[in-house]
Amino acid sequence: GGNTIMRKEIRTTLLAYAFAALLALPAAAPAPAKETITFAYLLDPAYAAVVWPLTHGKVTSDTVDVNVKSLDIPALLQATGAKTYDVVMTAAIGVPQAKSRGLELSIMATALRNQAHGGKGGAIYVKADSPYKTMTDLKGKTLATQSLPSTGTTLMRIGLWKTYGLNVAFDGGDLRWVEVPATAMPGALLTRRIDAAELTHSEAYNARNSKDFRVLANLDDAINKAIGEPAVVAILAGYPEKLAAKPAAYKEFARMVKASADYTRAHVDEVAGALSKEDKMDPAFFSEWLNEYTQVPMVVSDADVKAIQRLWELSKELNIIKEYPSAESMIWKDAIRQ
Repeated sequence: GGNTIMRKEIRTTLLAYAFAALLALPAAAPAPAKETITFAYLLDPAYAAVVWPLTHGKVTSDTVDVNVKSLDIPALLQATGAKTYDVVMTAAIGVPQAKSRGLELSIMATALRNQAHGGKGGAIYVKADSPYKTMTDLKGKTLATQSLPSTGTTLMRIGLWKTYGLNVAFDGGDLRWVEVPATAMPGALLTRRIDAAELTHSEAYNARNSKDFRVLANLDDAINKAIGEPAVVAILAGYPEKLAAKPAAYKEFARMVKASADYTRAHVDEVAGALSKEDKMDPAFFSEWLNEYTQVPMVVSDADVKAIQRLWELSKELNIIKEYPSAESMIWKDAIRQ
């Protein structure tokens, strides 16, 4: 009996030591909470393809979650000024305009850049049976764009001014400029409520493949010539105080959005197949858009900086802006440079 009691005491003592040892172990550190970066981008199936890898687990991060929201151009411009999102895809022309109102923006990446060969992006469309043969035939006629203050419209005006010699003033110029939501433009053309339109991405692709419309002019060549480089249409903008507060998180965000765009370029068929089910777009659209319509670099090149500077110079000549900074001074110091 004594041996049994002794064995029990030993077991009890050993258990007590083991329990004490467990208590002495440092508690497992909780996994650090991820930073969340909110990101607003252009509402269009084309750009949905660019962020698809981000929203479908193809591009991930241990430290950052990206919450995305798609908005039309007027809403994007409004969100930029309101600081609604941490990062916003916005007009390149908007940076000096914001600065003049006391809103500082940092250019984090080039979000849309013209194809070097011009491409199909900056086309003006008319109804197939309209009488117009050249842009000069549109004098006194209505030209629709999604947003009058956008860089796309500003670049159109530069191309029409420099190449066609048109007076592109909104008031008293050669054309009657109107704003029409992107999805409403084809219908407005068909019913002759407008005479011509700059159709955006997916609407332009559909129009090219329709017997109802035709291209009156491709302006991207004229625009690139006036700018001297492939024109930068849209940028990703951040706010200096937010970037400074969480530099590591924003650097990771920059890596992720570039990785997302790179994934889409490398896996166009996969992304197109998924999105064509959601948006009822022809899968061929996505490949054509990336190769013929625009570039989505998600980096900043030296040529981009020159193109942005020239855009601002010509915009001042058109009295769109009164002053502008050095483009290089507005590039985020941690931007991915090309």
